[in-house]
Amino acid sequence: MNFLAHGWLARAGSNDFLYGNLIADGVKGADLASWPDRVAQGIRHHRRVDAFVDGHPAVSGARARAPSPQRRYAGIALDLVWDHFLANELDLAARDELIERCYRLLGAREAPDRLEPMMPVMIRQDWLRGYADFDFTCRAVSGIGRRLTGPNQLARLIPWMQADYARLAADFRVLWGDLEAALG
Repeated sequence: MNFLAHGWLARAGSNDFLYGNLIADGVKGADLASWPDRVAQGIRHHRRVDAFVDGHPAVSGARARAPSPQRRYAGIALDLVWDHFLANELDLAARDELIERCYRLLGAREAPDRLEPMMPVMIRQDWLRGYADFDFTCRAVSGIGRRLTGPNQLARLIPWMQADYARLAADFRVLWGDLEAALG
């Protein structure tokens, strides 16, 4: 799952808890003692969500359908695709309220080094709303692929994502229902 899904699942918590969920991918290691307690709880929550998603049968099935040369990169692309489907399923007012809250937090606080350069760009380009548009999501997947070494394997997944869109949407509905029941 990416920023929107993690934010949605953490929205009932404090700002520190939500912030921890949003920055967790930039935090390395198990020792979270340097973080305030609620931020650390948010980081742990994010990691539980990631573990649940990575082990879910719908995600395994989607990865298995990805073209074999790029299959090892499919999880990255799927994280963004899940945010695409979520952006279109949420009540717009509730979604936009959460997005504004996330942007306020991310704009006011210093992010971990790995995420720091990305935060102003994400806010300025309004990525969280942008995910509702599938073309935007595909460009985001390709953009991440440009930051990896070697040929852009993520961009090579886009034709599969387009062709498999209906099945991915069905996978998302199963995954999201199970995720909200387990961790929401």
